[in-house]
Amino acid sequence: MIVSVYKTNVNTKTKLRKVKPVLNRILLNSKWNFDLEDSDKILRVESAKCPSGLLISELYKIGIHCEELF
Repeated sequence: MIVSVYKTNVNTKTKLRKVKPVLNRILLNSKWNFDLEDSDKILRVESAKCPSGLLISELYKIGIHCEELF
């Protein structure tokens, strides 16, 4: 499994509800979670293969900033 970490602007439960269906659609058979307490509003994704480009572009379409951290 690969763990990818992203900095986002998901800072409220409302934004989290907006993002959830998109992540569930893109990240089939993957685990993901947000750390809204972290200053970078971290999204962690655990999957066999994480489509970072697709993930970032799909979230951008709904107004969510997402940047992969290395």
